[in-house]
Amino acid sequence: MDELEFRRRILGNPQDDSPDVLEMRKASPSNEKLVRELEQLDAMIDETLRVDIPEDLADKIIFKQSSELERENRKPKFHMSIAASVAFVFGIVLGQFNWSEAPANIAQQATSNVAKSINSLGQVALKHYYDESPFTNVADEKATLKQVNLKLSPFGQQFKNGFPGRITYVNHCNFGELGPGLHVVMQTDQGESMTFFVVKTIGENTERFSDDKMNVIMKQSDDNRLIVVGQKGSEVEEVAEKLKQNLYSII
Repeated sequence: MDELEFRRRILGNPQDDSPDVLEMRKASPSNEKLVRELEQLDAMIDETLRVDIPEDLADKIIFKQSSELERENRKPKFHMSIAASVAFVFGIVLGQFNWSEAPANIAQQATSNVAKSINSLGQVALKHYYDESPFTNVADEKATLKQVNLKLSPFGQQFKNGFPGRITYVNHCNFGELGPGLHVVMQTDQGESMTFFVVKTIGENTERFSDDKMNVIMKQSDDNRLIVVGQKGSEVEEVAEKLKQNLYSII
């Protein structure tokens, strides 16, 4: 069993005690640490789901169903908020044991003056992209708009319509001292692979960063930074603008 298969197996079932999984756990302290933290995550999710249901919940649901026009401007429903909170807890905890976190000195540099330092946030985004791409770029979750919006909701935004491509990976990640972010991989309609992040921080309307292989476009959308990473020569600017125009606030 290789490292990628071990991570897939253990993320799907932290209680997996098959011989090949146990062997991988014994072979690497980091693998054992991953299993322990996933077990803690399961316990946290179980505790989060233990929510007392209000006695008048049924009446509230019936009332909301009979007044759809009024509900359009309200906040997300109670049960959707619970689901979003569970997803957010999962993303935050998962980010804490991310096997490819950016070095502390880079994260500290990015957070010291992120609104004025284009390079810092761009470097963090590229570091995160390069570290995670061996895993995220081979995934194909076939994620829907609803699934992406569920994970995006803790950031106070949603996507109105579909995407300019097919979503193959979506999850929360860790942007160092900036806190949790949303990590999405998309295959565009032109066949290009794009990665974009949503991070709660403030910057200029549009900023650019690049290295010898990749371009990074950063755009402000409400209180969040939309960061799009793509290969040089690809339509990174166009995709970033389409994604920004598709975002709206739910707060």
